[in-house]
Amino acid sequence: MSPTYTAGSLVAARGREWVVLPESAPDMLVLRPLGGSEDDIAAVFPSFEEVRPAEFAAPSPDDLGDQRAAGLLRTALRIGFRSGAGPFRSLASIAVEPRAYQLVPLLMALRQRTVRLLISDDVGIGKTVEAGLIAKELLAQGEATRLAVLCSPALAEQWQGELREKFGIDAELVLASTVSRLERNLELGQSLFDRHPFTIISTDFIKSTRHREDFVKHCPDLVIVDEAHTCVAADDPAQGGASSATNQLRYELLRKVSADADRHLLLLTATPHSGKESAFRNLLGLVRPELATLDLENPAGRAKLAEHFVARKRADVRDYLTKEDGLADDSLAERTAFPSDRWTKDEPYKLTPAYRALLDDAIAYAADRVSAAGEQGKREARIAWWSVIALLRSMVSSPAAAAQTLKTRSESATARTAHEADVLGAPVAADSAENDRHEGMDVAPGAAESEDAGARLLELAGRAEELMGPAGDAKLKALTRHLKDLIAEGYNPIVFCRYIPTADYLAEQLDGKLGRKTKIAAVTGTLSPQQRLERIEQLAAEEGDDPSVRRVLIATDCLSEGVNLQHHFDAVVHYDLAWNPTRHDQREGRVDRYGQKRDQVRVITMYGEDNGIDGKVLEVLFKKHRQIKKDLGISVSVPDETASGVTDAVVEWLLLHGRQGSQESLFEMDGHQESFDRIEREWTSAAEREKTSRSKYAQRAIHPEEVAREVAAVRAALGGAEEVREFTLEALRDLDALIREPRDGSGDFTAQVGGTPAGLRDALAATLGNRLVEEDREIPFRTTPAIGRGEAALVRTDPAIGAIASYVLDSALDAKALGPRPARRCGVVTTDAVSVRTTLLLVRYRFHLTLPSRSGDRQVVAEDARLLAYEGLPQRARWLDDDAAAALLGARATANTHELAARKAITRALDGLPGLADHLTEYGTRLAAELDASHRRVRKANEEIVRGLKVVPQEPADVLGVYVYLPPAAPAASTVSGAEA
Repeated sequence: MSPTYTAGSLVAARGREWVVLPESAPDMLVLRPLGGSEDDIAAVFPSFEEVRPAEFAAPSPDDLGDQRAAGLLRTALRIGFRSGAGPFRSLASIAVEPRAYQLVPLLMALRQRTVRLLISDDVGIGKTVEAGLIAKELLAQGEATRLAVLCSPALAEQWQGELREKFGIDAELVLASTVSRLERNLELGQSLFDRHPFTIISTDFIKSTRHREDFVKHCPDLVIVDEAHTCVAADDPAQGGASSATNQLRYELLRKVSADADRHLLLLTATPHSGKESAFRNLLGLVRPELATLDLENPAGRAKLAEHFVARKRADVRDYLTKEDGLADDSLAERTAFPSDRWTKDEPYKLTPAYRALLDDAIAYAADRVSAAGEQGKREARIAWWSVIALLRSMVSSPAAAAQTLKTRSESATARTAHEADVLGAPVAADSAENDRHEGMDVAPGAAESEDAGARLLELAGRAEELMGPAGDAKLKALTRHLKDLIAEGYNPIVFCRYIPTADYLAEQLDGKLGRKTKIAAVTGTLSPQQRLERIEQLAAEEGDDPSVRRVLIATDCLSEGVNLQHHFDAVVHYDLAWNPTRHDQREGRVDRYGQKRDQVRVITMYGEDNGIDGKVLEVLFKKHRQIKKDLGISVSVPDETASGVTDAVVEWLLLHGRQGSQESLFEMDGHQESFDRIEREWTSAAEREKTSRSKYAQRAIHPEEVAREVAAVRAALGGAEEVREFTLEALRDLDALIREPRDGSGDFTAQVGGTPAGLRDALAATLGNRLVEEDREIPFRTTPAIGRGEAALVRTDPAIGAIASYVLDSALDAKALGPRPARRCGVVTTDAVSVRTTLLLVRYRFHLTLPSRSGDRQVVAEDARLLAYEGLPQRARWLDDDAAAALLGARATANTHELAARKAITRALDGLPGLADHLTEYGTRLAAELDASHRRVRKANEEIVRGLKVVPQEPADVLGVYVYLPPAAPAASTVSGAEA
C-alpha cells in the first residue's frame, strides 16, 4: 500500500524532488518541483510511478564556495520563488515589479469583501498595471475565477499583451471579427463566456442585443472597464445634454453588471469628472449605488468615497514614501521616472501663393454653396454645412486630403432629414474628448453632394494634386525642417495627422529626405489594431545594433489613445491642428508617460497663420487650455459643446468674410463676443470644479506608512532592485560572460554570453531571442523597467533574470554539474567583520496556508527563505538578530583560510545541524505568526475573510547553505585563498 503524504511534505519522483500540494489525493499526488513555479506542477500516480519520501540533503564539506556564495545562493533562491507566503500571493509570479504607489489600489481592494474601485490616476501613471495587480491577486486567492475586460476594439490586443506578458493571464479576444470563430467551437447551449474564463471584450461587440444579454447572463465574477468615462454621460441638459445612444447602451449594460452585489468591478479612467457633476455621479453609482447620492461636501461622505476612489496626479507619486509623506526617513523612498516636463512650441507656416489662391477659391465655393442651400430648406442647409467643413478641414490638412475630399461624396448627402445630416456629418468636425471610437474617423470625408462631383470641385481637385510636394506645399516643407532638427538632437518623433491621405502623402514625400539613417513608417486606420502594433515593432526593429538610427512614425488619431509608444518615441509633432485640445493631450500622452527614458518630451504644434482657421482655433481653444493647465496644474478636458461652438463660429466668419478678413481677433467678431464670454465662463467653471474634486477626493484611504510597511515586507521576502543587479553582475562574470559597464552612473551594463555554459545560453535564447544569443551580441541589462526588445530589466521578475537565477540555483544544488558554479552550499571565510566564530544558515521554510475566500477555504503551500546566524559552537549557539545575520552577506575575506582549518570548521558546523533543529522550528513558528499578522493587517477591514486564516510551518525546514566566518588568525601553511574558499 502506498504511503500517505501530507501537503507540504517532500517526495522524490522522476529523478527530482517535489513539494506535495493540497490538491493531492491518496491515489494521485499533485506536485510542484522544489523551488519551481505553478507552471511546473505535475500529477503523479503512486500506483504506476515510484514515489518515496525525500529529505533535503545536507550540504557537503567537499563543495566549498567563496565569500560570495551565500549571497548568490540566497538571491537565486528568492528570485525563483513563485509562491511567496506573504499576503500578496501574486507578486512573486508576475513579470513586472510594481511601483510602491501602484500597490495602493491593491491594498484598497484587499480590504473589501467585494472589490468595487474607481481608479482615476492621471494619464501615464499605470492604471493598467494597477488593475492587473488586483485581477491577478483576486484570481490567485480564489476570490475570482473568471475575468472580463471591456475596452475599445483598438486597445483589445494591447490589453491581451499586457495581461499575458506581465501577469500570466491568457485572455481570449472577443471582437466583432473573432466572435463567429469563437461561437463555432461552442457546445450546444454553451456561452463563450463560460467556455473562455478570461476574455477581453470590445465595446463594439456588446452593441448587439443578443451578445449583450448573453454577457449579462454569463458575466464573470471580475469585470474591468477601461475608459469608463465613455460608459456614462451627463444627463443634465445644462451640463451637456442627454447621453449619446452609444454611451446609454454601455451605461445600461454596466448597470446590469454592477447590480450583482457579489461581482468585483474595476472602473478605469483618467477623466472621471471633467466638470460634469451628473456624469461623475452616474460613474460613482456603478461602483456602489449609495455613492451616487453621497453628500460629498461632508467629511463623512468623502471618507466613504475614499474607500472606493483613487485619483492621483504625477506630482503626487513622482517622489513617494519620503519624509514628506510622513515617514521617519527616506530609506524606502521611490522616485518614478516620469518625464519632468513637455517642451512645447507653436510653429507657424504660410501658404504658397498657389495654395492661397486654391484655398480662397474653395472658401468662395463653400460660401456660395451654403448660401444657396439655405434657400432650399433645413436638410439641404445642414448637408451643405457639413460638406463645407469637410472641404475646409481637408484643404488645410494637405493637398492629398483635399484632392480626395473634393472627389468624394459627402456621407451626410445621404441623409433624409436635417437631424440625420447632423448625425452623419458631425464626426467630420468633432475631435471629441469623450469619443473612444477612433476607427474610421481618419478617412478623408467627402465634399461633393452627389455621386458625380461637379466640374468646379473636380477643377479644384486637379489644382490640389498639382500642389503636392515641397514646392507647392509650404506646410510639408516646414515639417521637413522641424523633423531634421529633432533628428539632429537625437529624438524619434511621431507626426500626427487627421486623415489617411495626409499620412500616406507625408510618408511618401519624406522618404529619403531625412537622412539615410532615418527610418519612416505610416500607421493609419487602414490597418487592423494588431497590424498597427506590428508595424510599429518593425520600425523599432530596423534600428538593429546602430544607436544612431532614428525613427519617424506618421500616424493618424487611430494611435492617439490607449497605445503605449514611450519605449520607441520621445517627441510629438501635431501636423494637423485638432479642433479640441484634449485630442492633443491624448496624442502626447502616448509618449509622455511612465517608462519614457527622456526627461523632456518635445512637442511641436504646426499651424497655418494665414489659412483663416488654425490661428483662430489656436487663439481661442489651445491658449485657454494651456492657461488653465498652468494656473491649476491639471489638464481639463474641453467640453465638446465648447469646442464645436468655437469652430462653428470660425467657419461662419470665414464664409462671410473670407480668409483675409479673418485675420482680426476672434474675440472682436461681431455677434460672437457674448457667445465666447459664455464659453470661457463655462470652461473656467469646469476647471475649478475639476481642481476642487481632485483635492477634495484625493486618495486618503491608505496612508503612506501602511504602504511602506508592506513594501518593506515584500522586499525582505523577494529582494530589491540593487540586490538583483549585484547578483546578475556577479553571476554572469562567474559564468564567463563578457561584461561591459559604462561609466555613466546609470547602473546599466551589457553582457555577451557566448562563453557561458550551454544550458544558460539556451535559457536566455528562449527569453531574449535566438539570434541575439547565437550571434553573441551584447545584451543590455537596464536598471529601469523601460526596456526594449532584446534587453533585460534588472528586476527579479524579468524572464532573463529568472533564467540566470535558475541556472545558479540548479548548479549549486548539483555538486556534479559541469562548468562554472557561482554559488555553493558551503563556505568558510576569514574576515575582520566578525570577532568570534560566526555561522550563517540559509534556510528555506515551507508553510501550509489556509486562506478563507468567498468561495470557501483555499489550501496553499508557500515558501520563504531566511538567514539565521549564531556565534560560537552549535551546542552553545548565541543567535543574532535578522539584521546582523543579513549584514554577514557583505563580509569580505581579509585573510587566507588554512585549508585544514576550513574543512574542520565547516565539518563541525554541519555536524552540529541536528542540535539546531529546535531553534529552526521555533523560528519557523515565529515567522508563521508574523505572516499570519501580515495577512490580517492587509485585510483588516474584512473580518469575514480573516476569520478562518491559518499559517502553519511545515517541518522540518530545509538548510540550503552553511557558511562559517572566522576572525583573522592565519597560520603560515598551505592555504586556500579567501576568494576561493
